[in-house]
Amino acid sequence: MKKVFKLFIPFLLILLTVIFACNKGFLDKPPLGTLNPSVLANEKGVQSLLIGAYSCLDGEGGSGAGWGSAASNWVYGSVCADDAYKGSTPSDQGDILPLENYSTKSASNPYLLNKWQFCYTAVQRCNDVLRVLPQATDISEDEQKIIIAQARFLRGFYHFELKKVFNNVPYVDETISTDSAALIGNGTDIWPNIEADFQVAVDDLPLDWQSTGEVGRANKGAAIAFLAKVYMYEHKYDQAAPLLDQLINNTGGVGVTGAGVRYQLVNFANNFNPATRNSAESIFSAQMTVQDGSADVGAGNGNYGDVLNFPYGGGPGACCGFFNPSQSLANAYKTDANGLPLLDGSYNSGNKVSDPNSPYTGTLDPRIDWTIGREGVPYLDWGPHPGDSWIRDPQNDGHFNAKKNVYAESQQDAYSDVASTNWAGVELVANNVNLLRYADVILWRAECYAQDNDLSNAMKLVNEVRSRAADPTGWVYKNASYDANSSKYSPQTSPAANYKIGLYTSFPSQDYALKAIQFERRLELAMEGQRFFDLQRWDNGTGSMAATLNAYLQYEQTDRPLFVGVSFTKGTNEIFPIPQSAIDVQNADGQAHLVQNPGY
Repeated sequence: MKKVFKLFIPFLLILLTVIFACNKGFLDKPPLGTLNPSVLANEKGVQSLLIGAYSCLDGEGGSGAGWGSAASNWVYGSVCADDAYKGSTPSDQGDILPLENYSTKSASNPYLLNKWQFCYTAVQRCNDVLRVLPQATDISEDEQKIIIAQARFLRGFYHFELKKVFNNVPYVDETISTDSAALIGNGTDIWPNIEADFQVAVDDLPLDWQSTGEVGRANKGAAIAFLAKVYMYEHKYDQAAPLLDQLINNTGGVGVTGAGVRYQLVNFANNFNPATRNSAESIFSAQMTVQDGSADVGAGNGNYGDVLNFPYGGGPGACCGFFNPSQSLANAYKTDANGLPLLDGSYNSGNKVSDPNSPYTGTLDPRIDWTIGREGVPYLDWGPHPGDSWIRDPQNDGHFNAKKNVYAESQQDAYSDVASTNWAGVELVANNVNLLRYADVILWRAECYAQDNDLSNAMKLVNEVRSRAADPTGWVYKNASYDANSSKYSPQTSPAANYKIGLYTSFPSQDYALKAIQFERRLELAMEGQRFFDLQRWDNGTGSMAATLNAYLQYEQTDRPLFVGVSFTKGTNEIFPIPQSAIDVQNADGQAHLVQNPGY
C-alpha cells in the first residue's frame, strides 16, 4: 500500500501539485503542463495520474491546500455540529467562526472556497485518468476496466463530498472542458451521477488487493458501502439494505477489506491508532505516511488537514489547541442505571461531565475516554490529562482535547514526522483518516431495519456495536501502562471512570428505535466529522436539525460567550453557501449558470 499511495518520490509530488494547481475558476486548470498527454499515455503514466487522484483523499494532495479541505471534515462535520468548538482563540483561523455560528453571510469564506476548489481539483484528477487512458496501448482491457472503476469511485467520492457540504453542485465528468469557458450550472440534482460512478466501481473493482499488497486502493466492498451510503442519504432504504447485507454476510466474498480480511468490529481504539490502521473494520481510509520526504517539499502525507488539532502547551505535537470536544458531547456519554444512554436529552441536566467545580460522578459510556481528553484520565501514554493547562482559551474552548487524531508518546518519531523545514512536523502523523468503517455499515443496516419496523433486528445490530464498547479489555485504566501496539492498558484493575454500558432489551416503538440508532451514531462516531451530515440526512425537511442544534446552542451559551445570540436557521443552515467567487466566474457571461443556495 505505501508504495502505491504515499511513498512516491518528492519529484512526483511536486509535479502533480503543479499539474493540478487550482486557478480562479473551479473548472479552470492548466493542461498537463509541459507533459504532453501522449507522454502519460502508458501504464506508468496512467497509474501516476491515478495516484494523483488517490492522493486527494487526504484533503491536501501534497499541495497544502488548507484546513478547510481536511479529509476528516472536522470543521464542517463536527465544529459546525454539536461535537466540538473551533478552539484556539477567536481570531486564530477566524474564518471558522462564522461557519460555527451559522452566519448567512459566509459565501466569501476562504474555508468554503478551499473545500470547493480542492474537491473539483480532485474531480479533475479523476477525469484526467479517464481522458488519457484510451490513448494507452500497453494496458489490457481487463486492467483498463479496473482503472476506470477506481477513477469513477474516486470521482463519485469527491462529488459526494461536494453534495454533502453544498448540495446544489455541478457534476463534472471527463467530457467537460477544463477551462473557465465551460460555463455549467447547478440546476440538476447530481445524485444519479454519483450513483452511476459508484455502480461502475461495484461492477468492476476487484474483491481485494492481496496480490499486489496495495490495500489502500478501493475494492468492491468499499464501492458497495459507498453506494449504500448514497442510498441512505437519498432515503432509499430499500435499496441500501441489500447492499449492506452483502457486506455483513460476505455474500460472494464482497465483505472484505483491501487486504482480503473479512469485515468485523475491532478493539474500538484500534480505529484511531497508526500502529493498527487498515484493520478489519477499515472499509476505506485516507492513507497517511510520514518520514517519506514529502513534508520538506509541501504539506506532507501525514494528515496535514488535522495538524491544528493537538493539545496546546503539552502532550503530542507542539500546537495548536483547535477542535475541542464540546461539553454537550461529554455529557452525552452519561448512562442510566441500566448502562443505556439518556435518549430523552436529560444528559445536559444536572452536573456536567468533568466540570472543574462540581463534576458529574455517575456512570459513563467507556467510549468517552477514547474520544475526549479530559482531566485526570490517561491520555494514551502521555500521562493523566492535566486539564486546562492543555487548553488555549478555556472560556471559549471548554476543558477537553480531541483524542482520535493523536499518537502515543511511545510512537513519536516512529509514526510522527521529523521534518526540519515544516513547522508542523511533529503534528504530521501516520494515522489514517477513516472515511468509512464497518460500524457505519452495522448502524446503517439497523436504521434500515427500523425504517421497515423490524425492531428486533434493528436492536440486535445496535447491541452488536454496544457489545464491543462494553468489553472491559478495551477500556481506559488508571495506574496502568499503555501498549501502543494494541491500544490497551495493563493491568486492567482500575477503570479510569465509573464506566457502565448495557445492551438494549427492547425497542418498544419505531420512534424509540430510530432515536437509539441516531444516538448510537453520535457516541460511536463522535469527533470523526460525521455529526453535521447525519443531522442533515435525518432532517429531510422536518426541522429536526435546527431543533437539535438550537437546543445545543441554548445550552452551551451559558458558559461560552461566543454562542450568545447564535442560532441555526431552518431551511438555510442545513447546507453551506456556494463560494461567491465560483458563482462570479461561472456567471461571467451574464447568465445565471451557478445559483446560490437559499438563504445566502
